[in-house]
Amino acid sequence: MITTQHVFFLIGAMFAAYALLSLTDRTNPKRLGNAAFWGLLALSLIGGTWIGDFANGLIVLALAGIASARLIGRGEPEVSEEQRTANGERYGDKLFLPILIVLLTAVVGTLLFLYVPPLAAVGWFEAKRETLVLLCAGVLLALVVLYLWLRPPAFAPLQEGRRLMDAVGWAAVLPLMLAAFGTVLKETGVGDLIGGIVGGAIPQGSVFPAVAAFGLGMALFTILTGNAFAAFPIMASAIAVPLLLNQHGGDPAVVGAIGMLAGFCGTLMTPMAANFNLVPVTLLELKDPNAVIKAQIPTALPLLAINILFIWWFAF
Repeated sequence: MITTQHVFFLIGAMFAAYALLSLTDRTNPKRLGNAAFWGLLALSLIGGTWIGDFANGLIVLALAGIASARLIGRGEPEVSEEQRTANGERYGDKLFLPILIVLLTAVVGTLLFLYVPPLAAVGWFEAKRETLVLLCAGVLLALVVLYLWLRPPAFAPLQEGRRLMDAVGWAAVLPLMLAAFGTVLKETGVGDLIGGIVGGAIPQGSVFPAVAAFGLGMALFTILTGNAFAAFPIMASAIAVPLLLNQHGGDPAVVGAIGMLAGFCGTLMTPMAANFNLVPVTLLELKDPNAVIKAQIPTALPLLAINILFIWWFAF
């Protein structure tokens, strides 16, 4: 059976390769910092189960230290812009084929293994992790197609992947860290504290104020943590479960799904969501670091209001 741990091995091996390639990149003056950052991440992914929580915590602190000290840099790309432009003009839209292979493998494969009984009974993949495993399988299949089609140098995919990750930098691991941060806040009782405050402020039996508090709370905590997946455990334990579901009998599917959409509205408005709002600024070399956020706020606010209304209407 292929499990989540096998996926971690594969992704960890990729980051280990990035670390080794960073060491050999003479064009990057901060190559040692890059190698340490990606190497530590690879160590946690490959050996995190065995080295324990304390060691993983030290790795997180080390990653934060490397990023805070700005020890991560970018080298010169191996392929010039002229070559990239020429390749783009030569192959055109066909270059989207690999990503389509990845998406189709993940989506179609998941549907087949979930809804075709003979395949579901095979037990090839860990339960409820089929999509994750098939996403990785799609990437490997796309790489095979690329090698047979374009015949790139052996290490070209890893070099280009490293180049992209170096451009993204520390923001690449921020969603993972923030999602874990949400669970930590929930376990430390933050959700219960917020639930007590909100429950005392909302009149007994009032549905819409509770829905509004949940939607606004999802957006606010997403703004603070940068990730709706970090906000959801807090707001679920504080408001969604005790008030919307248990007290008022709301539809859990609607509350959960549209509640996440309310959180995503917060994602559009925060620099903490660095992979969405700061990375594009870096890649596009925009002068205003908040340019993306400023462009998204006029869309995020009305969407948040609509999502709150949708939770109230469809769940109750």
